[in-house]
Amino acid sequence: QVQLVESGGGLVQAGGSLRLSCVASGRTFSNHGMGWFRQAPGKESEFVASVSWNGGGTTYTDSVKGRFTISRDNAKNTVYLQMDNLKPEDTAVYYCASSQSMYWGPAAKYDYWGQGTQVTVSS
Repeated sequence: QVQLVESGGGLVQAGGSLRLSCVASGRTFSNHGMGWFRQAPGKESEFVASVSWNGGGTTYTDSVKGRFTISRDNAKNTVYLQMDNLKPEDTAVYYCASSQSMYWGPAAKYDYWGQGTQVTVSS
């Protein structure tokens, strides 16, 4: 079974930065697209960003373009989300997820999810 473990969340003031990490195990990491999602209190889960199996393709939701960067290091079985210029609206629990295949993006099928890491951005 695939395991995904996120880290790097915390408290930050608006305009600050955080870097989230997600370490994967249990299957061939490099064969799968990866994504980041977030869920704010009282809201549905929202797609944030994703990266293709080899890191060559990325996609972002419009609200984070220019501020967030997703990347991966297949040698370390790790996907990252660098978050700059954070805003209070970014406050949420952030989850990493593994797609079923090499595909990525919000329409991909994600079958494994991490436990989540809390990101809180103060005004």
